[in-house]
Amino acid sequence: MENRTTEWNPVAFYEGLTKRNKLAKAKGFVFCKVSGLQGMVEAVGKMQSTANFVMVADNAAGYTELDNSPHTRRTNTVFIGMRHKLGDMTARATCLSTIKELNRQFLSKLIMEKTLLAENAQYLDPRINLQEAPSALIPGTAVCMFEVAVDTYIDLSYNEKEWDDD
Repeated sequence: MENRTTEWNPVAFYEGLTKRNKLAKAKGFVFCKVSGLQGMVEAVGKMQSTANFVMVADNAAGYTELDNSPHTRRTNTVFIGMRHKLGDMTARATCLSTIKELNRQFLSKLIMEKTLLAENAQYLDPRINLQEAPSALIPGTAVCMFEVAVDTYIDLSYNEKEWDDD
């Protein structure tokens, strides 16, 4: 098993999945790193020659839990989208079906990643929130977004050497 000493990198993880997955390759999915929902919308607008995409927000939301077992939680958003003919709801439904199947395949790898993370005291939240974006978000584009959260336990022991006396 791979030995990890740094925080999990969801951008690199999903970029690798997009490049190696047979369905993603067959459907021409392209990977892109973005900054949040607005970044995703802007990137789609610039990707005129790309019909299908996987994007990961490089900015994470999170918090630090101080009680009993201190840990940080970082949550990243992943977007999977496919363009379709504007106003064609049948095509949109077909795209959403493909997106959900690709997500299912990605999750099958994420289960294995969860084990590797746990070996390094990083714990993937088993609840992956999936949302279909409204069709008005990016007209002619079906998008699903989901969030992946990882907890990392941290040592918050007070160290007198880190502080100057006043």
